[in-house]
Amino acid sequence: MVVVQSVRTFLLSERISNIINDFNSSHANMRREEKRTVVETPYGSKGFIQGSKMKKQRESQCTQKTISLLSPLGTIQVSGCENGVHTIQILMDVAPAERSSEAPLSCVVNDSPAETSPELRCCVEWLQAYFSEPQTTGSLPFPAFHHPALQGDAFTSRVLQILLRDVKFGETVSYKRLAEMAGNPRAARAVGGAMRKNPVPLLIPCHRVISSNGQSGPYMSGRGDHLKQWLLTHESEGKA
Repeated sequence: MVVVQSVRTFLLSERISNIINDFNSSHANMRREEKRTVVETPYGSKGFIQGSKMKKQRESQCTQKTISLLSPLGTIQVSGCENGVHTIQILMDVAPAERSSEAPLSCVVNDSPAETSPELRCCVEWLQAYFSEPQTTGSLPFPAFHHPALQGDAFTSRVLQILLRDVKFGETVSYKRLAEMAGNPRAARAVGGAMRKNPVPLLIPCHRVISSNGQSGPYMSGRGDHLKQWLLTHESEGKA
C-alpha cells in the first residue's frame, strides 16, 4: 500500500513538473515572438510601436500635447507625446465643407502648444496634405502611433494594421473581406468593433470599410455617417 502511494505521489510530481516546464517554454516563445514582431505599412515599419518596446513606453509617464486644426470636416484635435500620436478626434462642430474647384480645400492649425514633438508635427502635416493635396499622402512621412489599442497582435490591432497596410487611398473593403484578410472569415462583426475602437481615424482609414451590399455603413457609431460619405467622395475625386 505504501509503495502504491509513493508511486502515485511520484507520478503527480512528474505531471506538475511537466506542466510548469511547458508553461515556461510557451511563455518564453511568446516573449521572443513579441520582440521580433515587425509591421510593414505603406509608410514603412514605423507606424505601429510593437511588443516590449510599446510596453516599456506605456509604463513610462507620457506628456501629451494637443494641436487643434480647422479642417473641411470642422475642428480636428490631434493628441500625442514624443513617442507618437495617441488620438485623433473629429469634433463635428460644423457641417462638412462644400467642394468647389474655385476654392481648394484647406486644413490649418488653429491652436498649438509652443513646443510639440516631431511625431505630432508629422501627423499635422500629413492631415493638411490629405485635405489639400490627397494624392500626395502616399509619399509623405507617416507618424508613429502610441496608443494601447495598436499594440501587439490582439485582433483589433491586427485588423487596423492590415487596413492601413493593404487598403489604399481611394479603395474600399467590406467588413467581411477585412475579416478574411485578418484570418477570421466569421469575424465581420468583430471588425466593426475594431473600427469603432480606432483611436486615429483618417490616419488609419476606417472610413474605407463598408458593408457587403455596397452601402457606406456606420461611422463614429452612426453619428458621423455623413462624414464617411464625404471622405469616400473626397478620395474618389482625389484619385481621379
